[in-house]
Amino acid sequence: MLRFLFGRLWQSLILLVIVSVIGFAVLNLAPGGPLSQFALTPGMTQAQLARIAHQMGLDRPLPVQYWEWFTRLLQGDWGRSYRDNQPVLAVIGSHLWATLLLMGTSTLISVLIGTWVGVLGAIRRYSVFDYAATVGAMVALSIPTFWFGLIAIYLFSLRLGWLPAGNMYTIGDGSMLDYAVHLIMPSLVLALVNVAVWSRYMRTAVLDVMNQDFVRTARAKGLTRFAVLMRHILRNALVPMITLLGLQLPTILGGALVTETVFTWPGMGRLFLDSLGYSDYPVVMGLLMLSAILVLIGNLMADIAVAIIDPRIRLG
Repeated sequence: MLRFLFGRLWQSLILLVIVSVIGFAVLNLAPGGPLSQFALTPGMTQAQLARIAHQMGLDRPLPVQYWEWFTRLLQGDWGRSYRDNQPVLAVIGSHLWATLLLMGTSTLISVLIGTWVGVLGAIRRYSVFDYAATVGAMVALSIPTFWFGLIAIYLFSLRLGWLPAGNMYTIGDGSMLDYAVHLIMPSLVLALVNVAVWSRYMRTAVLDVMNQDFVRTARAKGLTRFAVLMRHILRNALVPMITLLGLQLPTILGGALVTETVFTWPGMGRLFLDSLGYSDYPVVMGLLMLSAILVLIGNLMADIAVAIIDPRIRLG
């Protein structure tokens, strides 16, 4: 196990370096570059732009800029925001909790509902419920997330007035109930597509396990259907699902970006789009690196959980 962990950590470090090189190159080679926000200032001359570029170190070769940025990153200095001159870690930290809250809630909803729908669909294979769940999953996977968000706002906010249309809390309130009410629509919209994915994968995993010899043996011993389901089928069916949970992190992060924009949720996704609009590249690179770290950690934790749940798997 230790050899596996060290190997995965080494691979993760290599991937982080590759992600940082590609991200840094793409951002700095994009049209306009970091100086585009200053070029739009009325009365700005080329001499002033050159002086700003020298002060920011943007007149040096790109490999030199990357090496200086990466060296500071390893020392815990992620740079300062071009927009408000605040440390990048402080800017991201002020939005991190909102994204973690939204992602955690939507993931919990999608896992619980998706697992239940998948198991029930497998047990009642080819039933009306199974066909309805299949059609619903296909519809959810075919329609963009932002469309679901707009429809939810129109129906539950504008037409019925049951839920707030956006933001994380009501100004002047900020109670736990107020947070929960604002969280309902974005978390459900973000979870919708993931419920479809989880239900389809869970149905397939349960059907595969149900046909194994050890399940037939358990039934032959006289165990009840519930005991067979809980002790044998679910435990083995959850092994590939845990791996799926780790692989779903990039999808959840991407969905959070769209959902936060639609519902004006003050998380990292909204910060990412705002930073791109302002050419605030230090914040964009910080968000890119943090997202990559979260994805790699999620995949590593999924591998460890699989090894713990299934003793047949030996990782090194």
